Amino acid sequence: QVQLVESGGGLVQTGGSLRLSCAASGNIFVVNNMGWYRQAPGKQRELVARITAGGDATYADSVKGRFTISRDNAKNTVYLQMDSLKPEDTAVYYCAADIYTTIDLQHYWGQGTQVTVSS
Repeated sequence: QVQLVESGGGLVQTGGSLRLSCAASGNIFVVNNMGWYRQAPGKQRELVARITAGGDATYADSVKGRFTISRDNAKNTVYLQMDSLKPEDTAVYYCAADIYTTIDLQHYWGQGTQVTVSS
């Protein structure tokens, strides 16, 4: 009933930028926390950034100062602006959201989008 659709991934050179977006749609009562995770080959999925419904953001130490998370509550959309990209940022990036549907709170995931940073 609820889906998150991601876009914006691609191939960039070291030092370049990308902007990811993720829009939630479906049987949504309210969207609570939203965030971005990434999973590199052979690695565990890790939290990159999180933003609360009120707009408070937190970041993994590895991306602080380079990535910016934001959201548009009217569009149920979360963004990740990625600047000064490094090869170690290469991963599949997944958006996630905690969404209330009726009386249930569930955690949803986007389909993933590949980000590749060449050296």
